[in-house]
Amino acid sequence: MKSILNKLNLLVLGTVLLLTFPGCSDDNTSDLKLDGDTWITALELNDTYTGVIDRTNKTVTVAVPEVYDTNAMKVTGIEVSEGAEASVKAGDVLNFSFPQVIKVTNGNVFLDYTVNIKHDEARILSFKLNDAYAGVIDQTKHTITVRVPSSVNIKNMVPIITTSAGATVMPASGQAIDFSNPVEFTVSYNTASAVYTVTVIPTDAPSAVYVGLAATLNELNPEEKEAATWMLNNIANSQYISFEDVQAGRVDLSECEIMWWHLHIDGGIDNMDKFEKAAPAAINALVKMKDLYNNGMNLLLTRYATYYAAKLGATLDGNNPNNCWGQSEESGEIVGGAWNFFIQGHESHALYQNLVMNSGETDKVYTFDTGYRTTNSTAQWHIGSDWGGYATNEVWRTNHGGVDLGYGGDGAIVAWEYLPKDSRGGIVCIGSGCYDWYAYGIDASADKYHGNVAKLTENAIDYLTGK
Repeated sequence: MKSILNKLNLLVLGTVLLLTFPGCSDDNTSDLKLDGDTWITALELNDTYTGVIDRTNKTVTVAVPEVYDTNAMKVTGIEVSEGAEASVKAGDVLNFSFPQVIKVTNGNVFLDYTVNIKHDEARILSFKLNDAYAGVIDQTKHTITVRVPSSVNIKNMVPIITTSAGATVMPASGQAIDFSNPVEFTVSYNTASAVYTVTVIPTDAPSAVYVGLAATLNELNPEEKEAATWMLNNIANSQYISFEDVQAGRVDLSECEIMWWHLHIDGGIDNMDKFEKAAPAAINALVKMKDLYNNGMNLLLTRYATYYAAKLGATLDGNNPNNCWGQSEESGEIVGGAWNFFIQGHESHALYQNLVMNSGETDKVYTFDTGYRTTNSTAQWHIGSDWGGYATNEVWRTNHGGVDLGYGGDGAIVAWEYLPKDSRGGIVCIGSGCYDWYAYGIDASADKYHGNVAKLTENAIDYLTGK
């Protein structure tokens, strides 16, 4: 009974305090102003170029000629909802070589709009012959390479072509053409035009392959497609194949010296269960893949593909990278300075030769600069007593069996290898968040460091194949 009375007394006391507490009022109206609109209704740059506003995605797209300097464009007109204010005003000069964010505020509510510049473009986006053989497109050199079986008649093949929006192409898609010699295709749109040279190569047994989860290269996500396209355009006698192709024995791999798998998953992977669920085709192909690896085929495993080394039996303890994360392409961060990882003690390794280095910093590899959008997708080994039993790098080498080659700022191992042993091939792994091929909404062609990503890859392939 005493307990019940005490509770009743506390309840009454609390009610009295609530009714008499200084500052309380029967008027529950908030001082917050939450009913104002926060739209950008118009945007004009350099007195000429009008933005197309997408309220759903909170973006503004401004079209400009194919060749146009966007480093210093003036905001010559901006209109927003009644009562609202924008973080940018008419007369401001901004660098639109990368996306700019404009905040529109009305009272206590706001919206962020991303302003993107879209240059006129005339591009071939996909090219397929006889609706079966996909071309590999190099958008820098304007070349397209199509590899077909040697039994195919290349004198009468029908191209199926898709282009950037609004563009036209000649010769036209669907027209039978003789590809015995390279054929030029001209694509045009407004101020933009380009000539692509298509070369058809009969080939049966590739010496290098990029393997992926998708059935074709064009079905890869943008990060993986960028990497695979580079390989097929730069590594001799290379070909895209799927893990299902490997499992089914559809491709002659008797001459294959190197297989590269670059696995990107939006949001990252941080344990083996997630890896297995994300890559079932790779798991299903393990019997064939182990056979290839154990008989001398080399592998380059990058980003979350580094987990596959444990599945192949390359490790001593069966562990996968223990410190992993990642973002999504469209919401990745735009960096405010150059990114790098450390290579001290390994500067002479074949992986790090002929890179663009920052003056006086021979112990760092830079891979992209200010303005690049990265997912920071990372698969690394954190070293310390609480991280998988690896108290030191030496313990990791002894227990896990890897050889460390590169390090994050906190000393985590971000690049490593498994040396060939007996008849097995070698494996190079790169899990650094700096190793990034594709930047959503960003043209990285002028980035002074981004070419190092391709050079690292080329060095790894040459190293593994003994070139």
